[in-house]
Amino acid sequence: MTRVLLCDDQELLRTGFRLILDLEPDIDVVGEAADGKQCLRMVAQERPDVVLMDVRMPEMDGIEAARRLCEASSATRVLMLTTFDLDEYVYDAMRAGASGFLLKDAPREQLVNAVRVIARGESLLAPTVTRRLVERFVALPPPGSGVPATLASLSDRECEVLRLIARGMSNAEIADALTLGEATVKTHVGRLLAKLGLRDRVQAVVLAYESGFVQPGVDPG
Repeated sequence: MTRVLLCDDQELLRTGFRLILDLEPDIDVVGEAADGKQCLRMVAQERPDVVLMDVRMPEMDGIEAARRLCEASSATRVLMLTTFDLDEYVYDAMRAGASGFLLKDAPREQLVNAVRVIARGESLLAPTVTRRLVERFVALPPPGSGVPATLASLSDRECEVLRLIARGMSNAEIADALTLGEATVKTHVGRLLAKLGLRDRVQAVVLAYESGFVQPGVDPG
């Protein structure tokens, strides 16, 4: 059973999300919050698997709440929700530690699938969106700063996998590109995330570009 917390300052929207998710036998909505501060308190109490988090809220916005959850090493994963399809929100959410991004007017099936994908520990961001965001917003390291020591600890194969993750590729796509079994790729992904101290693939994408390991405008493959 996937435990979900709804965080949005509009009660009608929270009610709509609850009605949709309550119909799913494998999803349990464990609570609702109207702002980021209330969300943090409820996460500590309810320990949900996934938070559906609005971007714009009073008291504390969703990006700051997501950042604090990540800093606290919470196991809860964040799916950002917004009515604004603006790149800067998506990139800020990625840097804050969100595992995915979804517009509030997405079809019912897409919302339910997004919750399941995030709960499995996967990320929800299309490769084309990833590349566009990185091209526009990535903060490059100073010239001559070199690759961080944590990245230098990766094996050659893990480096290959990270470059393909930076392209937004799924495990299945990486397995096909490297002629490996999908289970093997999953093992490599888990190991590189552990070595880098990252919670999921979205953070790996941000680190790969912001460290200079992968260069914007250059095919990471």
